[in-house]
Amino acid sequence: SNQLLRVAGGNPFGCFSTSPLEAMDDEGENEFLVEQVNEIVKTAITKTLGSSQYNKERVSVWTGQIIDECLKELAKLNKPFKYVVTCIIMQKNGAPMHTALALHWDTKTDGNSSIQVGNDTMDCITTVYACLIGGH
Repeated sequence: SNQLLRVAGGNPFGCFSTSPLEAMDDEGENEFLVEQVNEIVKTAITKTLGSSQYNKERVSVWTGQIIDECLKELAKLNKPFKYVVTCIIMQKNGAPMHTALALHWDTKTDGNSSIQVGNDTMDCITTVYACLIGGH
């Protein structure tokens, strides 16, 4: 069944996931495991940013590296999903940042995960969207 799923994020330094998926089949091979994806994203962010301080000249490189690392590791899962990965890095300067997403898809087969990691100088929000290929 197609459903609209709306999520708004704003929790500082927290992680949140929005996939309602638990078990789709007996073996789980076509399952979007949000905890597994969360770990991939967190690892990509910490591997790329480490203890770096915000640097506007590096943001483009960092976001590209985080996205590439996530896609590489997601592909290694060898699951029948199409993936979209987005990454935002924002300097902490006292200005608030609000994000939201709306999805119109099959909540039984598709999933998403959004991770926010930050330090004293920047926040990084990385989101993965996964759509099952040929499911139904």
